Amino acid sequence: MATRQPRAWQRMLSGRRLDLLDPTPLDIEITDIAHGLAFVARWNGQTQGDWPYSVAEHSLLVEDILARLHPEIETRWRLAALLHDAPEYVIGDMISPVKAALGTEYGRMDERLTAAVHLRFGLPAVLPLAIKKKIKAADRISARLEAVQIAGFTESEAKQLFPLQNDAIMSVLRIQLRPPSQVRTAFLDRFQSLMTPGLQPA
Repeated sequence: MATRQPRAWQRMLSGRRLDLLDPTPLDIEITDIAHGLAFVARWNGQTQGDWPYSVAEHSLLVEDILARLHPEIETRWRLAALLHDAPEYVIGDMISPVKAALGTEYGRMDERLTAAVHLRFGLPAVLPLAIKKKIKAADRISARLEAVQIAGFTESEAKQLFPLQNDAIMSVLRIQLRPPSQVRTAFLDRFQSLMTPGLQPA
């Protein structure tokens, strides 16, 4: 008797059936991404306040930091920053030590989902290296800020784990926690504002 293959897809609230091992752009919906990310907690939920600090809120912050650091950057790369953690709407957010312990398969799944998300919204499947570095730098600033302001890290721990070339921007950024429904709406609004005629969804 043939062995049944384990299920590798998830039914999304939009009605789409997303294959996690072989995702296609046509099975990606921004409403699913916004909803999922608004309910996925950063830092394994170990953050201060009455609301979890979600990946959607983090993504909004990273996009804002990128725009502050590079006011001239193209709108499509700001969209890429907003979507930089989009795969986590189905595979969750894992802290770095867990990712390292899991090995390469998590990374490959993340890459396949990222490519599908990018193609769905008019971005290249793989971002130019220079853009990836800019988004990563904004991501690191966000992590440093989150670590100190809401995740219980000391300043010295945060500086050691998330070193920055210039931390001046830290003084103008504050994290405010919001209910998931508000963050979901804010994420969708920012997405719509960043979509341009040249970036039509697939």
